[in-house]
Amino acid sequence: MDFMINTFGLYFGTFLVILGQALLVVVLILVALAFLMYADRKIWAAVQIRKGPNQVGVFGLLQSFADFIKYIVKEIVVPAGADKVVFFLAPAITFMLAVVAWAVVPFADGWVVSDINVGILYIFAVSSLEVYGVIMGGWASNSKYAFLGSLRSAAQMISYEVSIGLIIVGVLISTGSLNLSEIVRAQDGNYGLFSWYWLPHLPMVWLFFVSALAETNRPPFDLPEAESELVAGYQVEYSSTPFLLYMIGELMAVVLMTALMSVLFFGGWLSPIPGLADGIWWMVLKMAVLFFMFSMVKALVPRFRYDQLMRLGWKVFLPMSLGWVVLVAAFAQYGVPGYARWAVGG
Repeated sequence: MDFMINTFGLYFGTFLVILGQALLVVVLILVALAFLMYADRKIWAAVQIRKGPNQVGVFGLLQSFADFIKYIVKEIVVPAGADKVVFFLAPAITFMLAVVAWAVVPFADGWVVSDINVGILYIFAVSSLEVYGVIMGGWASNSKYAFLGSLRSAAQMISYEVSIGLIIVGVLISTGSLNLSEIVRAQDGNYGLFSWYWLPHLPMVWLFFVSALAETNRPPFDLPEAESELVAGYQVEYSSTPFLLYMIGELMAVVLMTALMSVLFFGGWLSPIPGLADGIWWMVLKMAVLFFMFSMVKALVPRFRYDQLMRLGWKVFLPMSLGWVVLVAAFAQYGVPGYARWAVGG
């Protein structure tokens, strides 16, 4: 009996620790999202020579929280012909999948909820399921505009997932591990930022960045939500809290892409200058810089046509990323420095 009690206590204590870690990550990310949304709006406003949000809180810093309260208290309107179960399930799926993807992202050495050996495969699996939230929302709305927007979004997300996957394969060949923490450690060299994977994989950094924009439906690839064409796309029938879940899920996916770029190409928590201490602040700084680039693209680049978007994905990015995998495999086989760290010991 004592053995059963001790075993239960051990497992229950482990469960509480994991739950606490997960809640800490989720809460910090959600708070960060509020200020990132504020930063996104201020950057866009600065480019257009206007002020942006500046009324709620000091310098408008609490504007995102005011918007959150507004979405919570607004009435939830459901179309008469909608499938109510699927209608509410779709944004919940989008939000939950965006949250659980963070379980394997390392913020510093040992600062990860689940440091599994197949972290990349886990993110692939979760991100590939996110398309279901979009399809379900468009179909359940019982609207031609929403359904058409969901089909376009699904085609776009699937198309650019292929390119992202092949780009990451090149990094995996160089590292010899699917563990995200090991990918960061493989970039820990004597030359600081010049030891990171952005240098040997430089062409793919730009392809990954553009593919991330398309994968997350960010401008200039926001065709599924282009108001001038599709009346906000698959979200057109959503309001209040369900719309908020969609919005948070999409923004969280954008931030996840910045974290992946930081880990895969820019050394994660590693210091760019030899001798400076590594730490979580480097990871946060790199993610902030990449998010700034996402925001600047949104403000500066005109929207693509849908046929241009799909042609770019299938006829340009797919052959380039596939050719790069073959090239990196050859470099790794023959021990070219920077491409075969698993073989030459870094």
